[in-house]
Amino acid sequence: MNICGCLVHVTPDAVTRVAEQMNAIEGVEVHATSEDGHLVVVVEDTPNESASNLIMSLHQIPGVLSLTLNYHHFEDPSQQAPDTALQPEN
Repeated sequence: MNICGCLVHVTPDAVTRVAEQMNAIEGVEVHATSEDGHLVVVVEDTPNESASNLIMSLHQIPGVLSLTLNYHHFEDPSQQAPDTALQPEN
């Protein structure tokens, strides 16, 4: 599992169009937008594409001025131990 939180800066006149384009991409979700051109976006690995490749493709959307990675979380599912956090203690 690979999850990336990004702040995207776009031209103010392109906010709606860019948000719609990003939301149409599997593994990409726009969580917030502002009128001045800022978008809060979460990008996750998909079965067909890595989060890093998706982020690189977001840079190519017309109207995108910059994209910064603000949060990154990675877990290798094959290395995870069984979840014992919610089991009662004896």
